[in-house]
Amino acid sequence: MGLPTSSTTSTTTTSQYDDPLSTLLLPPPNETPSERSTRLEAEAAARRVSEMIDEELKVERMERRRRERGVVRVLLLGQSESGKSTTLKNFRMKYARADWDAERASWRAVIQLNVIRSIITIVEALQAEMDGEPEGEGDLQHPVSPGGSSSAGGGGEASGSGVVGGGTGREGSKQLSTLLTGKHQVLKMRLGPLRRVETDLKRRLGAGSDEDMGLPLSSPAPAAAAATGDSAATNVLGGASLGPLSLETEPQGLARPLGAASAQREFGVTRLQEALQRGQRLVRKGSAQSVRRQARVGSGRATPVGEDGEGEGEMVDDATEILASCLEDMKALWTDDVVRAVLKKRRIRIEDTAGFFLDDLDRIAQRDYSPSDDDVVRARLRTLDVQEYRIRLDDGPTSIFAGGIGGDAGKEWILYDVGGSRTVRHAWLPYFDNVQAIIFLAPVSCFDERLTEDARVNRLEDSFLLWRTVCSSKLLASTTMILFLNKCDLLKRKLKAGVQVRKYLPSYGERANDVNTVVKYLREKFKEQLKEHSPTQRASYFYATSVVDTKATATTIKAVKDSILRDYLKNADFLS
Repeated sequence: MGLPTSSTTSTTTTSQYDDPLSTLLLPPPNETPSERSTRLEAEAAARRVSEMIDEELKVERMERRRRERGVVRVLLLGQSESGKSTTLKNFRMKYARADWDAERASWRAVIQLNVIRSIITIVEALQAEMDGEPEGEGDLQHPVSPGGSSSAGGGGEASGSGVVGGGTGREGSKQLSTLLTGKHQVLKMRLGPLRRVETDLKRRLGAGSDEDMGLPLSSPAPAAAAATGDSAATNVLGGASLGPLSLETEPQGLARPLGAASAQREFGVTRLQEALQRGQRLVRKGSAQSVRRQARVGSGRATPVGEDGEGEGEMVDDATEILASCLEDMKALWTDDVVRAVLKKRRIRIEDTAGFFLDDLDRIAQRDYSPSDDDVVRARLRTLDVQEYRIRLDDGPTSIFAGGIGGDAGKEWILYDVGGSRTVRHAWLPYFDNVQAIIFLAPVSCFDERLTEDARVNRLEDSFLLWRTVCSSKLLASTTMILFLNKCDLLKRKLKAGVQVRKYLPSYGERANDVNTVVKYLREKFKEQLKEHSPTQRASYFYATSVVDTKATATTIKAVKDSILRDYLKNADFLS
């Protein structure tokens, strides 16, 4: 009789604890009352600790959400080299002065790299002229700048402005090449060490890359696609083609990027702030001796740093030493009339490019050089990733706008500077969510230029297509839109040189060929696009700017900040 009873008990016990978790929670076997009491007290204490942690995390999440609700997020958009990074610099210079001052000195390596790139561009142009290389494919009457940056202007319609006329022909080319003498060969040799310095500066700035900026110009697209935007190249954010715009553009005669036979490449870094920190590292002079020796041999002059190599410059880096020793040679190259003629013939206008400092060599190529605010604003370093900056507006008008309500609402700002080239625009979309304002930069001086990364596309039309895409996004339906019609200084210079807008924009008609009329015309075109394609009515502001002009831009930045903050507080119900 005992066997069936035993079997029943065993089956019941096994089925009750089939759940592994229940097995783990079972009390120890043969637990005494004292041990049970101790165990229960420990479990209760653990529960209390867990509940306290949960409560702290809950409070922290609520506090984070409260803080995030008070943060103003601003996204800077625009095509490559439209002035986004320069605009961000102006914001930081005005509203994050302590951080700006602390960072300013670290821009020296970037500015030195800008100087060296300009010199190397000139040297390469001289070498091409000496070798008899052609100026490039396509229409030769329209000047361009190195690296595809915003540059000069139209063709053959000006004199005395550095703009090339309608081609020089074989005879003119031969006459010019004969003017290049042994003096120019010597200058090239003396400036040879700058290539080594360029490599060292790039390495010092960190894990960057010479990014492929676009298609070779030997593979042109059909003219109609460039004119209407119907090609795949107009797919600016990875979506469908946007079709033709009311603004007409002529594909013929657009300025091509420098180096027509090959794709453009430009050095860039992923994280700007990290690159600047790395760029600030100095190399002891002892490690620079071999490179400086090359400079001495090339220039025929000794570097005046003290006979024992010690003293004031013990922590001077290679770039500073070599730039200082090459100062006179760089000036001789840049001011040489024959060199200027070669640049003019080859449609290279370095003076219109971002990061141009050759007119400041006496100040910059010094061992004690320290960048000024204007130097930093003008400096050019391509970024390959989204840059994020936080700014605290402690002296802002929040309390006035909010009537004392809302505490710190609107005092903390996050500004996002995203890459503008077509290869990185897909990275914009995640930042469209929860952004309060967009500052869109459209360079108005580029009506006769092509995109560096896709020479089939007019730069101004690309800005229109991009603006239309941003305006039509439902994610941005309530976002304040701010348009900077930027680079008015270059536009003025280009129009003064005689470039006719109507030649490139037939819809411009017979309007006056002056800056005010052109800017007014383009402003109305952008306004029409905003009105037509916005999902809902929204706040919008339009400014004509030259963001390299820090004094004028400071006034614009203040007006923009106040407008964004007012709209933000209104939408947050802080204003009636």
